Amino acid sequence: MDFETANGHRSSACSLALVLVRDNQIVDSFYTLIDPQESFNYRNIQIHHIHPEDVAGAPTFDQVWPHIQPLFDNSHLVAAHNASFDNSVLKNTLANYNITVPKYLTIDTLKTSRKFFPQLPNHKLDTVSDELNIDLTNHHNALADSVACAEILMRTEQQFGLEQIKKLVKLTS
Repeated sequence: MDFETANGHRSSACSLALVLVRDNQIVDSFYTLIDPQESFNYRNIQIHHIHPEDVAGAPTFDQVWPHIQPLFDNSHLVAAHNASFDNSVLKNTLANYNITVPKYLTIDTLKTSRKFFPQLPNHKLDTVSDELNIDLTNHHNALADSVACAEILMRTEQQFGLEQIKKLVKLTS
């Protein structure tokens, strides 16, 4: 899962991507722009290149949620790179629409990267992707970042085993 936000508010999701993995293969993906119904900050635009005019006519998050809600339960593992950010965006955006925030299983590939690849100079998504030879040509595009996150988790599992990965899974609060 990866969110991009319009500004510094964790309720300002302007794009979302989800990548579905089964048997260590990406089998599906979902990407949407989102009308955050908030103003855009120039710094965020510089990072993700999404402008207010890009989200004009895009669905609001409460319109997107019914399509993705089934993925947020205890039978799916939601991975994100710097999951505290993405989980917080989901939580705050749902709260903004008075939608009950679900509890779901999550894992943070930033944390798994720190644990399993401590030799790296940093554990940013692009650095870890480079180290693992993962193509990340459109960094800060939510779909590209979600694919890279999924690839990081799959390659980490291949190298270190599922049991080691399971130790880092958490239930959101």
